[in-house]
Amino acid sequence: MKIYPINTGNFKLDGGAMFGVVPKSLWHKSNPADENNMISMALRCLLIEDGNRLILIDTGMGNKQSEKFFGYYYMYGNHSLDQSLAKYGFHRDDITDVFLTHLHFDHCGGSIQWNKEKTGYEPAFKNAYFWSNENHWQWATVPNPREKASFLDENINPMKSSGQLSYISLPDSDFKKESELGFDILFVDGHTEKMMIPHIQYQGKTLVYMADLLPTTGHVPLPYVMGYDTRPLITMEEKSKFLQKAADENYFLFLEHDAYTEICTLKNTEKGVRLANQYNFSEIFQ
Repeated sequence: MKIYPINTGNFKLDGGAMFGVVPKSLWHKSNPADENNMISMALRCLLIEDGNRLILIDTGMGNKQSEKFFGYYYMYGNHSLDQSLAKYGFHRDDITDVFLTHLHFDHCGGSIQWNKEKTGYEPAFKNAYFWSNENHWQWATVPNPREKASFLDENINPMKSSGQLSYISLPDSDFKKESELGFDILFVDGHTEKMMIPHIQYQGKTLVYMADLLPTTGHVPLPYVMGYDTRPLITMEEKSKFLQKAADENYFLFLEHDAYTEICTLKNTEKGVRLANQYNFSEIFQ
């Protein structure tokens, strides 16, 4: 097995929304805001080369939305999915599986593209299966008013109409050992229904793809919960349980949205679990 970090771009979001009830006087120390109160965010995916499978975890925003849409998110930088894949000798047509932690637009937007004939939307990975789970799919396709703006039909429905959609089966508990794609998965419900958090055993370490359970290193303290979460009190319970285990078992946490840090570890302190170390991917994995 080989694993590669894939940077699909950078964007900005309102700092207050990203930290909920936590005041700016506290969160700006770890996530500095610009004059518009916007903080820098990454769109960092993960590529797993495992035998005959090439698995991409999340796909970023993509590029098919309107100029007005992207204007809300201040996209910046030169990163792209295709450039990041090419860096490691791959093309999007090589992808066999696209695993989507959840179907918010910044996690799945790159899965679907407007076709060259300009006649409609189609999968951006023509040879891949798209993996969600039935509970989350139902949640996303019949969205509640709070999340409706994050679940875009053009990002979601073409997966099913193409015949390329598959479901990860749900376990009896919140943790699934050896999923259909080979790695373990933690299911969490605070941010959105049945978001999936992959746990990958790699080079003798546990690498966890954090999605929106831990967007940035600035979100490690327990009350630092996004305003976007649908069930913030459940998020806090899920975070508490996970962060304690991550600190005790020395997990390496791969951060999808942190603009400055690819991987971090945690430690126990008198104030609870806190940030231990920050790394570039290449510092930990060869």
